[in-house]
Amino acid sequence: MSELGFIDPTYIPKREIIPLAKRPASLAGKVIGMLDNTKEQADVIFKTIGDVLVERYGAARIVVMRKEHYTKPASVELLDTMAKDVQIAIAGLGG
Repeated sequence: MSELGFIDPTYIPKREIIPLAKRPASLAGKVIGMLDNTKEQADVIFKTIGDVLVERYGAARIVVMRKEHYTKPASVELLDTMAKDVQIAIAGLGG
């Protein structure tokens, strides 16, 4: 006969705390990457936001990259390419 151990319903597992990335003082001259999750209207949302970041905040340019599918994580290759090309990255959601 096997014994069942006690399960503590109040136990909260410890989670690794990951610090936020440092925020730049300005977007002027920065290349900004946007990761499109492929959901509806994500491309339209990113286009609109990208235009504002360039016109109002002086971003040098916007690079939009698209995941294979919203249910899958971005590939390592896609993230590596983005990391080489951009200084600031934004991951976004469509509707």
